[in-house]
Amino acid sequence: MKILDKLLHNKGVLILIILIIMGSSVDILFDPINKTIDVVLPTSVLAVTIYVIFSIWREMGRTKKELTVNSQKLSDIFETLDVAIWSHDLETDTLLITPGIERLYGYPLEAFYQDKDHWKKVIVLEDMPIISDRVQRIANGETVTSIYRIVRPDGEVRWIQDRGIPKMGPRGNMVSFSSVIFDITDRKESEDRYQSLVEMSPNLIAVISRGRIDYINKAGCSLVGENCPSGLIGQPIEKIFPAMVLEEIRTIEQKRVHNYESLKTVEFEVNRMDGKSIHVEMSARPIHFEGRFAVQVMGSDITLRKESEKMVEFMAYYDALTELPNRYKLREHLNTILGQAQNRMVAVLFLDLDRFKIINDTKGHMVGDLLLQKVAKRLEQAVQGDGMVSRQGGDEFIILLEDTDKSKASAVAKRLLDALASPIIVDHEEYFVTASIGISIYPTDGVDEETLIKHADTAMYLAKERGKNNYQFYSSDLIGLSSRKMELENALRRALEQDEMIIHYQPQVELATGQPIGMEALLRWKHPRYGIISPLEFIPLAEETGLIVPLGQWVMRTAVLQNKAWQDAGLLPLPVAVNISVRQMENEHFVDSVCDVLTETGLNPKYLELEITESIVQNIEKSTLILRLLRVLGVRLSIDDFGMGYSSLSVLKHLPIDRIKIDKSFVDDIIYHSNQGAIVKTIIDMGINLHFTVIAEGIEKQEQENFLIRNGCRIGQGYYYSPPLSVEYMEEFLRKNTP
Repeated sequence: MKILDKLLHNKGVLILIILIIMGSSVDILFDPINKTIDVVLPTSVLAVTIYVIFSIWREMGRTKKELTVNSQKLSDIFETLDVAIWSHDLETDTLLITPGIERLYGYPLEAFYQDKDHWKKVIVLEDMPIISDRVQRIANGETVTSIYRIVRPDGEVRWIQDRGIPKMGPRGNMVSFSSVIFDITDRKESEDRYQSLVEMSPNLIAVISRGRIDYINKAGCSLVGENCPSGLIGQPIEKIFPAMVLEEIRTIEQKRVHNYESLKTVEFEVNRMDGKSIHVEMSARPIHFEGRFAVQVMGSDITLRKESEKMVEFMAYYDALTELPNRYKLREHLNTILGQAQNRMVAVLFLDLDRFKIINDTKGHMVGDLLLQKVAKRLEQAVQGDGMVSRQGGDEFIILLEDTDKSKASAVAKRLLDALASPIIVDHEEYFVTASIGISIYPTDGVDEETLIKHADTAMYLAKERGKNNYQFYSSDLIGLSSRKMELENALRRALEQDEMIIHYQPQVELATGQPIGMEALLRWKHPRYGIISPLEFIPLAEETGLIVPLGQWVMRTAVLQNKAWQDAGLLPLPVAVNISVRQMENEHFVDSVCDVLTETGLNPKYLELEITESIVQNIEKSTLILRLLRVLGVRLSIDDFGMGYSSLSVLKHLPIDRIKIDKSFVDDIIYHSNQGAIVKTIIDMGINLHFTVIAEGIEKQEQENFLIRNGCRIGQGYYYSPPLSVEYMEEFLRKNTP
């Protein structure tokens, strides 16, 4: 550079060089006395020479200025970034450190020049093995990126990423060393938080690329039955994912885009590595993992949810006692079949047990229910897969036969009667049960489910009239009801006028203490010829004929009057629960009739509870309006026989009701069914979650009471506490419990 400066300041030499470069001719004169050289130039050449010299000086000035500006820009960039550069020439022991190290480490720049090991002295002790390994690898000429922690003067711990780049000499020795240092604390803490969330997540989280598992958390390992992630990392994805999930993952990998909108959450059943079958809900999305395209899979065990859904579906469509399809499932299936029947015949067999009511009344409900369970199994075995066997309620069953004719229907009916011919053993005692069967055929006897069932029911009554234990086909000669049915209908119309209807009251008690807290009004019909007729027989008839409206009104008014009389006599005040049918609620004057009864009797509305069946959800808008009006009156509202098939939680939770009653058939399951009360527990949990009071009816054993108390049910009724009592006995009961 010094030589160049001298040349630039020696005009003659500079001009000579330029002219030689330009190829111009010059005259050179040498003065031996003064020892000087003169260059004789033409005028034109001299002008060009001067211009060239000026241009060179100007360009050199511009270049120097740009270098200064660029140097300042680079310096500004280093000042704004949390980065430092450390360069050490080992041959000259020259050290260069950028000022950014002050922001990273919190120590002045001079501290690092004064002590070249200062950077190492502030490293967290636990990370020193990283440094030892780093020094060894760099000495071998390897470029190394290390991540470690330092402690700043204020005690703050920061994460450092340090990329060391060695330069090796011709003899294999390191001649210089450079290091680029970044503060990655924010990124590291974010990664640690994300990692913590992933590891603590109760759901499966996995990363997949190139058809293999790159990462899976502990919850994911547990989900698929593996002990630790190391056993799955690197394994083919087929090892844990079913075909439908594999297809989705491969589609994402093939698309290789992050806006893949066709992703859907999938549910599937999978066999774990330990052999256990579970239900999984899973979704996937594209991500980048360690610099490459990958798929993130997230999944959760929904086995409990699926089991709950299955149980709710069972409660809606299957009879809890016999596990047969219930009336709603049968009607739904029959409508489907009729829609596809075309020219094929369909048979409906309506079966009613002949001697069941006697057994049930004399031996009790427990024996009766066990008997029904065994009857159901015999009926299923007799049908032999030729059709659907369903329980309609009580001792009534319907058998549906598809693609059949009268000959096949007769054969099945005979098998059903034969199946019940032998005695049934219950609690080491023999019981003989026969059946009467009525048969209707599509399309000759009806083209819709209601008509076919009604005509099969009519034919069944004809079978009873002809001596029971036989089957009869419906014919046009049987238009209307059977003689018994006609007689009961006519008698029912006169029953109220002739004081044949009576009400019994069954106490409701607090399970934990046994203290009475309410009572239910139960209607009984004392027929002058047939004696006590079961509500299971005359209530459907009342519903069908519309007599349920005046009958229900009589029950409500009589029960309210009686309750008011007991309270006026100073007896223990208890709410009285009255069953209300859907037909009553559909009456436009129903709310007014309730209001009139309360006004007439003077009973405080809080002492009247109306029990409504789940079928109100079939006209939910109108039912909700009526229930809200009743709530304004101040009466209590409850859903009777909860779980028998109509309701759904999404609807019930919006109804203004106070209590739900668990049907007796479910309470019986606590002792007499393999599910050991699982349905009852589910109903109790649902009721509590929806803030309903839960009442269990049909309690007959202490084991049932213990189970109900243990699972959060507070109120119950049943023979274990008291049978339904006549007015006289109920008054005595109240007197004994009046403080």
